[in-house]
Amino acid sequence: MEDDGRYRDGRSDFVRGAKDIAKVAKKQVGKKMGRGADKVADEYTKRSYKRFEEEDDDDDYGGMPASSDDGYHRNDSRANDDEGHSDSTEGHDEDDEIYEGEYQGIPRAESGKAGGVDGVEAAQAAQAQFRDLSAYEAERRKDQEELAEQYETILQECGHGKFQWTLYFALGLALMADGVEIFVVGFVLPSAEKDMCLSEPNKGMLGLIVYLGMMVGAFVWGGLADRIGRRQTLLISLSINSVFAFFSSFMQGYVSFLFCRLASGVGIGGSIPIVFSYYSEFLAQEKRGEHLSWLCMFWMIGGIYASAMAWAIIPHYGWSFQMGSAYQFHSWRVFVLVCAFPAVAAISALTIMPESPRFYLENGKHDEAWMILKQVHDTNMKAKGYPERVFSVTTIKTVKQMDDLVTLGEGAAWHQKWRIKLTSLFHQVWSNFLTVFSPEYRRTTYMMMAVWFSMSFSYYGLTVWFPDMIKYLQKQDYASRTKFFAKEKIEHVTFNFTLENQVHRQGEYFNDKFMNLKMRSMVFEDSLFEECYFEDITSSNTFFKNCTFIATLFYNTDLFKYRLVNSKLINSTFLHNKEGCLLSDVSDENNAYMVYFVSFLGTLAVLPGNIVSALLMDKIGRLRMLAGSSVISCISCFFLSFGNSESAMIALLCLFGGISIASWNALDVLTVELYPSDKRCTAFGFLNALCKLAAILGISIFTSFVGITKAVPIIFASGALAAGSFLALKLPETRGQVLQ
Repeated sequence: MEDDGRYRDGRSDFVRGAKDIAKVAKKQVGKKMGRGADKVADEYTKRSYKRFEEEDDDDDYGGMPASSDDGYHRNDSRANDDEGHSDSTEGHDEDDEIYEGEYQGIPRAESGKAGGVDGVEAAQAAQAQFRDLSAYEAERRKDQEELAEQYETILQECGHGKFQWTLYFALGLALMADGVEIFVVGFVLPSAEKDMCLSEPNKGMLGLIVYLGMMVGAFVWGGLADRIGRRQTLLISLSINSVFAFFSSFMQGYVSFLFCRLASGVGIGGSIPIVFSYYSEFLAQEKRGEHLSWLCMFWMIGGIYASAMAWAIIPHYGWSFQMGSAYQFHSWRVFVLVCAFPAVAAISALTIMPESPRFYLENGKHDEAWMILKQVHDTNMKAKGYPERVFSVTTIKTVKQMDDLVTLGEGAAWHQKWRIKLTSLFHQVWSNFLTVFSPEYRRTTYMMMAVWFSMSFSYYGLTVWFPDMIKYLQKQDYASRTKFFAKEKIEHVTFNFTLENQVHRQGEYFNDKFMNLKMRSMVFEDSLFEECYFEDITSSNTFFKNCTFIATLFYNTDLFKYRLVNSKLINSTFLHNKEGCLLSDVSDENNAYMVYFVSFLGTLAVLPGNIVSALLMDKIGRLRMLAGSSVISCISCFFLSFGNSESAMIALLCLFGGISIASWNALDVLTVELYPSDKRCTAFGFLNALCKLAAILGISIFTSFVGITKAVPIIFASGALAAGSFLALKLPETRGQVLQ
C-alpha cells in the first residue's frame, strides 16, 4: 500500500510538473505556432504522462519493454499507447483530464511555485519533444485509414441481418417525415388561404419558408452530428419538427403559422444528412450502395402518405369545430396533425437503437463502440440461427483526438459551464466545416456543390412548375367554357342553385332573389339590380363591374364592397356580412382532388426508378448511375414542349420523376462515401443546405414564367442537368471502397 501511495504521489508530481512546463510553452510558442500551440502543449502533458507510465512499467518488469499486440489500440483517457485493451468494461481514468483553466492558459492555485522555469528553455523543450501539428495530423489520418480497414472487416463478421433491417425501418420513418414536410404546405394552401386571408405574396412565402428552414437545419444539424453523435442529433431535430408541426395546426394567424412551419422545417432539415450517414456506418461495403438506395424509398412513401391523407381529410370540412368566430379548426388542420405522425414514430423507434459505433471510435470511445458492434453481431447471428457464434474482436483501432470538450471546475456557475461548452462546441463545428474546404477535399467539395446545385435547381424547379402549369391549363380550359349573356331582362325570379363560370353584360334584374347559392367565377358588367334580395351567398372569383344597385338588400353574404368594382349603391344595405377573404382562384372540390391525385401519381412514379437504382447501384457504379440518369432526365425535359394538355403534363411529370430519382439516390450514396466519418455529416449537411437554396431559386424562377413561356424553364432545367451530368463524371468512383 505504501508503494502504491508513493506511485500515485510520484505520478501526480510528474504530471503537474509536465503541465506547468506546458503552460509556459503555450505562452512562448503561441505566437509562432498560432492555433496549434494549445494542442501541442496539451499533447505534451499527455505524452509526458505516458512516458512516466512506461518508465514505471520498465521498473516493474526489470527494464524489459511491455509486450504489444496486433497494433490496434484504445485512445481513451489513460494513454495513446500500443497496448490493446480487450476489457470492454474497463473504466475511465480521469487523472489526466485537462483542467479547464489550463486549457485557457490559467494556472492552478497550487502550481504557481513551478513558474520559475525559464520560458525559452520550456519552448525549446516543447519543440524538441514533439512533432509539429501537421505531423500529428498525419498520424491521425493514418489511424483513420487503419480504422477504416479494420472496421470493414468487423462489419463483415457482424453480417447483414435483423439489426440492419430494424435500423432501416427506424431511419426510414425519419426520412419519410422529410418527404411529408415537402408536401404539407402545398396541400393546405388552398384551404388555409380561406382561414388566414392570404394574399398571393403571403402564399408564395409560406411555400418557400419550409425550404428555408430545411436549409438552415441541414447545415446546423449536420455539423452537430459529427460532434455530439448521429442518434442524439437526429432525436433532437425530429423532436423540434414534431413539436412545431403540432403547434402549427392550432395557429390562427399567418405570422404564427409561418414561424411554426419555419421551425418545423429547421427540425426536419437534419433528417437527410444524418440518416444516410448513420445507416452507412452499419453497412458493409458490398451492401452499402444497394441498401442506401432502398432507404431512399421512404422519401417516396412520405410523399404518397401526404397525398393520401390530404385526399382523405382536407375536402371533408365536416371534420372541424369552431369556438365563436375567433377560433376555427378546419379539416386541413387535422391533416397537419396527421403529417406529424412519421416524425413521432421515428423518435419512438430511435430510442431503442444505439449510436453509430464508427462515431464512437472516431472519438476515442472504444468500449462503447465494442459493445454496440457485439450487439449487432449477436442480433444477426441469433436471427440467422447461429447463437453460439462468438464475437471474435477484442480490440479496435481508435483515432487520436485533436480536441476535447472542456469543463469548468466544481465551483463554477452553471451558466459559465454551459457558455464554455457551447463556445467550444461552436468552434469545433466551425473548424470541422472549414476542413471540408481544406486542400485535401477542396476539389471534391466544389465539384459536389456544382452537382448538388444543378440537380436541385432543375428538379425542384420543374416539380413545382409542373403543377402550376397544370393549374394554368385548367384555368384556360375553364375559361374556354365560359358562358356569355348580354342584355337579358329577368323579373321576379328566385335563384337558389349554383351559378358558375358565366359573364352577364348589360342585364336588368328587377325584384329577383338570390338565396342559398354559390357563385363561382361570376362576372356582372354594366348591369342594373333594382329591389333585389341577396341572402346566404358564398362566392369565389365573383365581381360586379360598373353595376348599379337600387333598394337592394345583402343579408349574410360575402359580397363585400371590394367585389363591387366601380359600382353605385342607391338605398342599398349590407346586413350580417360573412367573414372571409377575396379568393381569386377556382377552388372547387374536383380541382382539389385533382391536385392530390397528381401529387400521388408523381410520387408513385419514382418507384420503378428506386428499384432499378437499388439493384444496379453496386453493379454499374455510382458515377454511371448519376451521370446516366441525369442525361436521360435532360432529354426528357425536351418533351415538355409537347405537353399542351393536362393529361400530357401529368404523364411527363411522372416520366421525369421516375428517371431523375436514380440520380438522387446515386448522389446520396456518393456524398456518404466521399468524405471521412468525422466530416461526413458536416459535408452532407452543407451540400443539402445548398440543395435547398437551389430549390428556392429554381422554384422562384421557374414559376415566374407560368403562362408566359415554356421555353425558358425547359432551357434552364436541361442546361443544369447537362452540366450536372458532365461534372459528375469528374468525381472519383467510390464503388468497392471501404468507408473512410
